[in-house]
Amino acid sequence: MAKDIDTPCVSLCQLNSELCVSCGRTREEIRKWRGMKRPEKMATVQRAAARLKAVLKKNARRGG
Repeated sequence: MAKDIDTPCVSLCQLNSELCVSCGRTREEIRKWRGMKRPEKMATVQRAAARLKAVLKKNARRGG
């Protein structure tokens, strides 16, 4: 069986509305993580990374 996907959690949970600003997952994705199958986890990790990149880019433009 293929290796399971590691959670993007960095144990610094900071939910800002519906998004964890530490790992990039939504509250719903965090809640459903354990029950997700490998393809769902892979897609979640990719979306989370894209969200974090967008947040960092937005913060850089604001100077902070």
